[in-house]
Amino acid sequence: MRDDRQSVPSNPTSQAFLPTAAGPAAAAIISGSGSADRNSTPEQSASSAEIADGPNIEGAVAITLRINGKDHQLRIDPRTTLLDCIRETVALTGTKKGCDHGQCGACTVHVNGRRVNSCLSLALMHDGEEITTIEGLGTPDALHPMQAAFVACDGYQCGYCTSGQIMSGVALLKEPCGPDDAAVKELMSGNICRCGAYANIVAAIQQVRKNA
Repeated sequence: MRDDRQSVPSNPTSQAFLPTAAGPAAAAIISGSGSADRNSTPEQSASSAEIADGPNIEGAVAITLRINGKDHQLRIDPRTTLLDCIRETVALTGTKKGCDHGQCGACTVHVNGRRVNSCLSLALMHDGEEITTIEGLGTPDALHPMQAAFVACDGYQCGYCTSGQIMSGVALLKEPCGPDDAAVKELMSGNICRCGAYANIVAAIQQVRKNA
């Protein structure tokens, strides 16, 4: 009996092979706006190379996201959320995707110093703005005071919501907030902890406020 199923080629495609074989330069060219026009000028080719990060998407737009002090020149689908752009395009995965409806706060980042649910915001809206993710707060060797307090107070539990909790906690330090725990709980009400570590989270935030 003849097998009518289409055979799948065993060799990888050029797009899958070249980034591995030729390194970052080839990857940047492939992931940009496609092959350069043979009639394009050197200036046009250089301009295309500068905006090379991101897939070759029909209707893609060029934007610059300044994340944690570093400019990322990208070509993205205009419908891309800030959350997906941070995680999938820029590959900063500390910002978590929880409910994807703006209800849990796991995706909280700072935009121009204010906390934002990145799952509800289009990346295109933040062209040129200052964005801070959890990776921009501190390092394992030099933790931000809020990160250190979450460790000391056991406020991280499973860790999934932690980056959003910490980003909201840091933003809270710059917002009008009463001195008692109830005021902190009110300002943190947009962040959900599935482990129920709310008392420890409040304790961590209050510790940082006390030491500030």
